Amino acid sequence: MWNLEPNTQKCLKEELQQNVLITGEFEVSEAPGQKIDYVVRDSKGHILSQREDISKGKFSFVTETYDTFEICFISRVPPHQRGISQEVSLVTKHGIEAKSYEVIGEVAKLKPIEVELKRLEDLSDAIVKDFSVMRKREEEMRDTNESTNSRVLYFSVFSMCCLLGLATWQVLYLRRYFKAKKLIE
Repeated sequence: MWNLEPNTQKCLKEELQQNVLITGEFEVSEAPGQKIDYVVRDSKGHILSQREDISKGKFSFVTETYDTFEICFISRVPPHQRGISQEVSLVTKHGIEAKSYEVIGEVAKLKPIEVELKRLEDLSDAIVKDFSVMRKREEEMRDTNESTNSRVLYFSVFSMCCLLGLATWQVLYLRRYFKAKKLIE
């Protein structure tokens, strides 16, 4: 819940996996003459859901790819009118918490225990998927870390070789210089 100032926009972003159900409910406080629109977009700018002049409602969509999604609320006030701040309430659910198991149970004529078992099965599937995503990310991070470590090692060896070469050159140059000035034999 937040306050939306007149003629401003407030956006909320979230990174979501592929094939995830997103549901949301919103409610906006009334203000005479002011209008609030909402837009749901992905990172490429594709509009997934949009409505103008809202007061309350629901939305839902399923993600097609792993992407960052943003929900924006835009306040519009006519130029001749002075606006006031409006309160916006938004509740979003995604994944397992977005499904309505009561409706699934009624449609499939399941007993309450079967509905609960279905919910637990979906929950365990979601946990397994989350762990596989975490494992994949961990592998990518480990590969990046190992690559960075090897580059730092090669750079360190190269730097040491450059410093040793420079030190050797300085000793030889100064030795030649002092011999030319006859300060050493």
